[in-house]
Amino acid sequence: MAELNAANAGTYKFDNDFEINRLGYGTMQLTGEGTWGPYSDPDQAASVTKHAAELGINFFDTADSYGPWFADRYLAAGLKQVSNRNQIFISDKVGQTRQGPNVWTPLGESSYLRQQVEVSMMTLGIDHEDLLFLHRIDPNYSVADQVGELVKMQDEGKIKHIGLSQVTVDQIKEAQKYAKIDAIENLYNVANHKDDDVVDYAEAQHMAFVPWFPLNTGKLIGADSPLSTIAKKYNVSEAQIALAWLLKRSPNILPIPGTSSIKHLEDNVAAANVKLSDEGFDKLSKLSH
Repeated sequence: MAELNAANAGTYKFDNDFEINRLGYGTMQLTGEGTWGPYSDPDQAASVTKHAAELGINFFDTADSYGPWFADRYLAAGLKQVSNRNQIFISDKVGQTRQGPNVWTPLGESSYLRQQVEVSMMTLGIDHEDLLFLHRIDPNYSVADQVGELVKMQDEGKIKHIGLSQVTVDQIKEAQKYAKIDAIENLYNVANHKDDDVVDYAEAQHMAFVPWFPLNTGKLIGADSPLSTIAKKYNVSEAQIALAWLLKRSPNILPIPGTSSIKHLEDNVAAANVKLSDEGFDKLSKLSH
């Protein structure tokens, strides 16, 4: 049986300091219902992040708006317990405000973005952001002002890499006028890859592509469904096949499946051992709606 290690998914190099394992972990589920409030078992939340690191995951994706702040606290608590903390790469996001469960309101005012970076660094116990995403572009402020503020903090050493979330190719090109964009985080999975053009542009521009909601497999699971049929053929879970599809889709894709369950975490990491055939990949690629 193959070793359970995220390193088996291959690596992606952000810079000379960080070459990360492509299969990462997202913290969004470490909150209350509606991504609001604390998780019901804080110790469990911290334990999951710790175990993720023990399984070779060295890329963690989070955001101040998850909770807000709660997911960051659990991530910090879990990573304090790992021996290789200085080898962990964290991507963070700012630019969203929260007013309640399932309520998200972009705010791109420059002083707010700066405040969120400062508070996030304190919460996570870091002196700089490895990768900082603008969580959403706020249409009430210019891209130049929003991205420009991140560039100022980058120049100050507070941000190493800048990314954008839920953007079009045209929006990426606009932002590139003001900053070097190193990563994109958009909704993308085997059931919904409408942003194929964004993935391809990001790869051509040497940007990482981080798909959020990577395991939207619900509608694809069933006795005779292609996803379930292929999963049975490989003797693995549907989730593992969905992640294997993402890993095969493009070498710049960094899946970040999130979970609050140790069992599901280990199942996700096992996807690193699944080598999807070209035939299986092509069949799954036709499932997008």
